[in-house]
Amino acid sequence: MKGLICAGGNATRLEELTRVTNKHLLPVGRWPMVYYPLQLLQRVGVHEVLIVTGKQHAGDFIDLLGDGRLTARGSDEVLFDLDLSYKVQVEAGGIAQVVGMARDFARGEKLVVCLGDNIFEKAQADAIANWDNDDALVFVKDVPDPENFGVVAYGDDGTVVDLVEKAGVVDMRYPSPPSNDAVVGLYCYPPDVFDIISTLKPSSRGELEITDVNREFVRQGRLSVTQVDGWWHDGGKHWGDLADVGRLIDQTGANQ
Repeated sequence: MKGLICAGGNATRLEELTRVTNKHLLPVGRWPMVYYPLQLLQRVGVHEVLIVTGKQHAGDFIDLLGDGRLTARGSDEVLFDLDLSYKVQVEAGGIAQVVGMARDFARGEKLVVCLGDNIFEKAQADAIANWDNDDALVFVKDVPDPENFGVVAYGDDGTVVDLVEKAGVVDMRYPSPPSNDAVVGLYCYPPDVFDIISTLKPSSRGELEITDVNREFVRQGRLSVTQVDGWWHDGGKHWGDLADVGRLIDQTGANQ
C-alpha cells in the first residue's frame, strides 16, 4: 500500500496568504498544514508517499520535508518517518489528473490518496485496515453547504447510486445536491484506478474530476462509502479557518 498527497493549486480563496507560498505550507496550529496528511498516512500503515505539487513551490516542499524523516526542532521527537518522492504538476488539471500521475509510483499496489489541505481528528485507520482491496473506498461527512462539494446520491434502499460534483454548477444533471454527504479528501483505490483515469474526459471546468473516477466505481458496484470518524476540516476554504482548526487541534489532537 502506497500513499499520495495532492498539494498543488493556487488557493486564491486564501487571498494574500498564498501570494508567495503554497497553502499546504501555511501554519495550522504548531505545524505546517502538510504535516497532518503525512502523519495520517503513516498511521494507517503507509511508508512510501508521493507528493505532487506545482512547479512554483516544489523546492519549498523538498527543503521542508527532505527524504521524509523529520524530527521536531530542538528535540528528538520523530514527527514522521516516511520514504518521500516528489512530482511536479505543470498546470492544474484536477485531482484525478494528479492521481493518474502516481501510476508508475504505485506499481500495481493499492493507493491511499489524501488531499494536502484535509485534516482529520482521527486517522480513519480501522476503516482503511478493513478496506476490501478490490473496491474503492471513500469517506463522507454531513455538511451544511453540500453545493460546494461532491456528494453521494442514495437510492430508496440507501445504496449509493451516483456521485454528484457541485450540483447545478459542475454537474448539471442535478439542480441541487441530492444529499448532504460530502465526499472528503481521503480516497482508497485498487490498482486498476489508473485504467479508469485513462478513459476520462475533462469536465465543464476543464479538469479531470475525481468524482468521475468514483462514479465509475459506483457503476461497477465497487465503491464503499464510510462516514468520517471524528471531525474533518478542509483547510483551503478561508483564511480565518486556519486559526480555528489550529485551536481545535490543540483541544482534541489530530490523526488519533
